[in-house]
Amino acid sequence: MRVLVTEDDASVSAALAAALTRAGHTCDRVASGGALLQQHRDADLVLLDLGLEDMDGLTALEQLREVSEIPVIVVTARGDERSTVRALRLGADDYLVKPVRLHELLARLAAVARRYTGLVSDRIELGDVVIDETERLVRYRGASIGLTPTECSLLAVLGRHAGNVVSRQHLLDAVWGETYSATSRAFDVHLAGLRQKVPMLSITTIRGRGFRLERPR
Repeated sequence: MRVLVTEDDASVSAALAAALTRAGHTCDRVASGGALLQQHRDADLVLLDLGLEDMDGLTALEQLREVSEIPVIVVTARGDERSTVRALRLGADDYLVKPVRLHELLARLAAVARRYTGLVSDRIELGDVVIDETERLVRYRGASIGLTPTECSLLAVLGRHAGNVVSRQHLLDAVWGETYSATSRAFDVHLAGLRQKVPMLSITTIRGRGFRLERPR
């Protein structure tokens, strides 16, 4: 995989690139949001720090999402809830706080990549809602709904088990990978976004058990 490491600290950038290269990936390194916007087309995935030379990383992410749906994993020292939630709402696929353990980074990277390229060729029909996993599209009465790849994957897992309770851990394993923390705020942010974007579908929280997408009548 071609990874674009966007990090203004040269030593951190070099360490990330070296670790990813040892794992079989190809890496390019940039230190600014401007360079990210110019070079993202040559990459398959972006690792994004929030402290860049020319702009805040969240601003860079917002501008990137205006022109590209390339997978983005934020890797930053900012561990506050506000930054995490804002990054995920702006379109980040995952959020890691430094210092990052290499094995976790590689697992998260693989999980994000699967959501973009490893979906099963299939359609799930839920009344007037159709989930096309191959194209990563969700349509309601023929009109496309603007879900992120993560939201689409989350809806697809719930849709395949429509009418049944799916545990939080099963959803995390299916969408993010088995190393993902069950307490991660990313899950709650993406689920809230999904509920907001598909109000025609009811996702019920079953206390102590998980979540159930109700079958449309």
